[in-house]
Amino acid sequence: MRAVLHVCTTCRGIEPGPDDPTGDDRRPGALLLEALAGAVPDAVELRGVECLSACSQGCSVALTGPGKWSYVYGRLTLEDAADILSGAAAYAASADGIVPWRERPAIFRKQSLARIPPLTIPQE
Repeated sequence: MRAVLHVCTTCRGIEPGPDDPTGDDRRPGALLLEALAGAVPDAVELRGVECLSACSQGCSVALTGPGKWSYVYGRLTLEDAADILSGAAAYAASADGIVPWRERPAIFRKQSLARIPPLTIPQE
């Protein structure tokens, strides 16, 4: 199965900005989802979600996969799109979700909000 990159579409971003003169009233999280959609790696499924409950951390994403550790990252911007996608590809290629420290994009090394253990299926 593929890894899933969840992108919070309701995130407001790190700092409130002035009104957009183009009239685009979409939240920064929705814009981030749009920016990521153009080049998603084959091994990654992109999903927009309404809330990751990281509201004070700007734009947030989560990476999940069957049998893998899950991660939540925050304080992301549109400029981070390429690094998010490269980090998601490395995550998808890993056996357990743990990408070696030096192989992670800087935003994944410095902006991790949570690491969640994989679900286990009890042995019968």
